[in-house]
Amino acid sequence: MIDLSINGERHSVDVPEDMPLLWVLRDVLGLTGTKFGCGVTQCGACTVHVDGQAIRSCVTPASTVVGSEVVTIEGVGATDPGGRVQAAWLEHQVVQCGYCQSGQIMSASALLAANPAPDDAAIDEAMSGNICRCGTYPRIRAAIKTAAKA
Repeated sequence: MIDLSINGERHSVDVPEDMPLLWVLRDVLGLTGTKFGCGVTQCGACTVHVDGQAIRSCVTPASTVVGSEVVTIEGVGATDPGGRVQAAWLEHQVVQCGYCQSGQIMSASALLAANPAPDDAAIDEAMSGNICRCGTYPRIRAAIKTAAKA
């Protein structure tokens, strides 16, 4: 059994220690907002927060986050940066197909938690690991700037 704290709730899961956190979230706990994209940390669709840091859950063994607080897209809106980012995403109509957006929001929320007033270079660096096939990057940047001002 592995004991995890996900979005402020305790969960005991009977999974192999090396099972990726992504699959624990999606298949075991039913938290399907975190997406599988590439499986090799290149797209960012699986981004979650572990102790406030954006990480790729597709390659993170569940056993490595025992004792940490994991926040997913289902819980990030309860945080100050996450709530502001989600509101700005709606205001700027960022979402097109939407597949990558949970990872985008998680990366943007972690950025604003660490840097409340990022410039374009900081935004580009923080978001560089998140791919949007629809090309909504200008709206993403605008939404992050709006969330930073909120």
